Amino acid sequence: MDLREREFPWAARGDAIYLNNASTGPLPVRTVGAQASFTALRAEPFRMSDELQFGTISHSRNLVARLIGASPDEIALMVNTTYGINVAARALPLGRGDTVLTFDREFPANIYPWMALAPIGVTLERIPCRDGLADEEALLLALDKPGVKAVTVSWVSFATGYRVDLARIGRACRERGIYFIVDAMQGLGALTLDVRECFVDVLACGGQKWLLSPWGTGFVYVRSELVTALEPSSVGWLAMRGSEDFTRLVDYDFTYWDDARRFEVITLPFQDFAGLNASLELLLELGPKRVEAHVAGLVDMAVEWSRNRAAVKLVTPAEPERRAGIVALAPSDPRVASEKLKRARISHSLREGAIRLSPHCYNTDAEMEEALEVLGRE
Repeated sequence: MDLREREFPWAARGDAIYLNNASTGPLPVRTVGAQASFTALRAEPFRMSDELQFGTISHSRNLVARLIGASPDEIALMVNTTYGINVAARALPLGRGDTVLTFDREFPANIYPWMALAPIGVTLERIPCRDGLADEEALLLALDKPGVKAVTVSWVSFATGYRVDLARIGRACRERGIYFIVDAMQGLGALTLDVRECFVDVLACGGQKWLLSPWGTGFVYVRSELVTALEPSSVGWLAMRGSEDFTRLVDYDFTYWDDARRFEVITLPFQDFAGLNASLELLLELGPKRVEAHVAGLVDMAVEWSRNRAAVKLVTPAEPERRAGIVALAPSDPRVASEKLKRARISHSLREGAIRLSPHCYNTDAEMEEALEVLGRE
């Protein structure tokens, strides 16, 4: 309860039951304060320093690295997931005759950047779903097809909540020399992750959902062995090694940083990354494993509730290892069910014919029980 009163007072007051973190996560009080403080300095820029600006984003890289088991040198800051996916699509050495594999029914942000490679002869092959869920077995079999050079997947499906076994697919890709790209948007914050254990080459994630951070914050992880092997497709002036010396900016030296900063195109929204830092510090203080367990417990409640209700189909897999923070439930009339939830001030999403509930660290058992009770009304 202390967390709710301190960081999410609207939840403690009962203003609403917010179960829609897969859409937009709320900002903790400390995050709002961090943004406001930085913006106040920006309003009087004589109080701002280069050390504060660039120290803020350096801290962001450090916090992100801690969260995913990476090195800060492997983190480039981005304004959203899509930009990070585009870094992979444009920087990886893909060309005519190459194939990129993904699952069908992926979120568009992980589809269109790869479809855009068609003019240079790259084919995006979508592996059909099985019973509406990602078919990992079919994807693994497809790895041995001629011309497969990359696999790109969402860690967690935005519509079904299906959780991909990253380590299994990543290991299979690494064994074959196939690049492995991950959209972590619907997983990171609700789940814990170690990019090395999962053999990830490139991972992109925005901050505005499960990381409880401002819009316009995000990052891309690029495995250290790939950083200097890849050429950025967009060139930023601060991506160059000599760019930090503002007294000699016209001593042009086209030499990229030998870390992931070479992929950054800034000016970044510094005030929003100050907010990201505050939110990541909160999640790290709470303990990512503890957050994961709490979220899993709330999702478990919905899964168990659905077992004895013939009128409600559980779209999300029942197996705990195949779930994250999203539980998708398909009642006989999803639109009517959605309206009932809205009238009860229960925030949720209607996605692909199912009610999507997505609880986080500040939600309670009582809130989930109330949402399910409303869903179960005739």
